Amino acid sequence: MRQGSSEQGLEPLQERDAQIAALRAELDETNRGVLALYAELDDKAGQLKEALDLKGRFLSYMSHEFRTPLTSVLSLSGILLQGLDGPLTEEQRRQVTFIRSSIRELSEMVDDLLDLAKVDAGRITVSPEWFEMVDLFSALRGMFKPILTSTDVSLIFEEPQNVPRIYSDDRRLSQILRNFISNALKFTRHGEVRVSARLLTPREIEFAVTDTGVGIAADHLPALFSDFVQLDTRMQRRLRGSGLGLSLSRKLAEILGGRVGAESELGVGSRFWVVIPVAYEGAGKAPNL
Repeated sequence: MRQGSSEQGLEPLQERDAQIAALRAELDETNRGVLALYAELDDKAGQLKEALDLKGRFLSYMSHEFRTPLTSVLSLSGILLQGLDGPLTEEQRRQVTFIRSSIRELSEMVDDLLDLAKVDAGRITVSPEWFEMVDLFSALRGMFKPILTSTDVSLIFEEPQNVPRIYSDDRRLSQILRNFISNALKFTRHGEVRVSARLLTPREIEFAVTDTGVGIAADHLPALFSDFVQLDTRMQRRLRGSGLGLSLSRKLAEILGGRVGAESELGVGSRFWVVIPVAYEGAGKAPNL
């Protein structure tokens, strides 16, 4: 009787040991699979990093190579318009002006391409310093004054009210606003493009570019700040761009610790904004006023 009871008592133990052994075997197999997956992910990550580095080097090289002939064409067209080699007819002047405008747009695309490659490669540096809003708006006004040829569109910079000095990289911020203003002027035939700044919170400031242009459909807004996005509209097809300016603006804003966005209504106009910290703290605490 005792021997039978012992054998019966061992059976559950044997079953448990068999289950534990099966679980261990399954766990070992799972671990091997996880290790293989990690190895594959590391390999893919290495390939992706290599591809991104190659893309960055290629874009940087090609952008630099494009700059030389573009600069030459800009200089030559400027000489022709100045009449240094003799006067031009009205038709010749119109054609040379068109060439110069197209080359300038292409040059801006090349600059955006190069900057985007630098951002993706992590080679964009931020050099924060204190600056006044009045100085930033004055510089932007001076940049756009020579190219604002249409009397049907007014470029207005609102006087900043109760906006403190800002500790950030004014070059990067200016680059974001230039992209917004350029787009607004491109798609506004009549009315105005208005640039403003306001204190959103004690720690954040919002810059906005509002226009009375053609507007953007609501379903197109979510993809506006993605790489190489171009809206499929009649006016967009006529005024082609690289699709890089807004994407670059988003990435630059994020580098400054901020964010971008847009609101628009077809036939009414658009409002593009960027919000950045009043004091950039990416490299540590901002110095005191």
